[in-house]
Amino acid sequence: MINAWSLAWEVLNGTMDETYPEIDNKTGLWKEPQPYPYDNYDCDDLDYEIDLSAVDDQYAHHFAPKEKEMAHYFKYHEEEILKDIEEYVSGTYKGHYTGNSHEYRNVQTLDLMASKDLASSFCQANILKYGSRYGNKDGKNKKDLMKVIHYAMLLAHFDGHYGEPSMPSGNFEQMP
Repeated sequence: MINAWSLAWEVLNGTMDETYPEIDNKTGLWKEPQPYPYDNYDCDDLDYEIDLSAVDDQYAHHFAPKEKEMAHYFKYHEEEILKDIEEYVSGTYKGHYTGNSHEYRNVQTLDLMASKDLASSFCQANILKYGSRYGNKDGKNKKDLMKVIHYAMLLAHFDGHYGEPSMPSGNFEQMP
């Protein structure tokens, strides 16, 4: 522990420079001898990567939350594929196969299937349909692959892989 008495002791005994080396103004480094016996500070077993924003609310405004880390590279065009899937799925909510009257304009066929507990089977059948159609109808049509992936996502939802599937409340005004 460093306190005034320990510093006084070092000065009186002439060991101040060895015990508490000074910093060289030209290099910005400690003058010899180094105060720590190693250069690798990773071996101190301290975790300097702690996300303090999750520890307490009072710290949250000081630290930006960590973003979910993704691979820093993609080898097989995954980044473009994910973008295409996002665009395709977003486009499916723009009124296809929905009712015509105001109160049913956001009701999709899949909502009706879900209300009769048929959504999982419907999604699985469409995965088979579009998967087997790929390469046979309209050649190797990218849109068929997008449909397979989208129905696989919906199947994961309706089979409860992301929690209990929500059922529409009947208030379709709140739907996208």
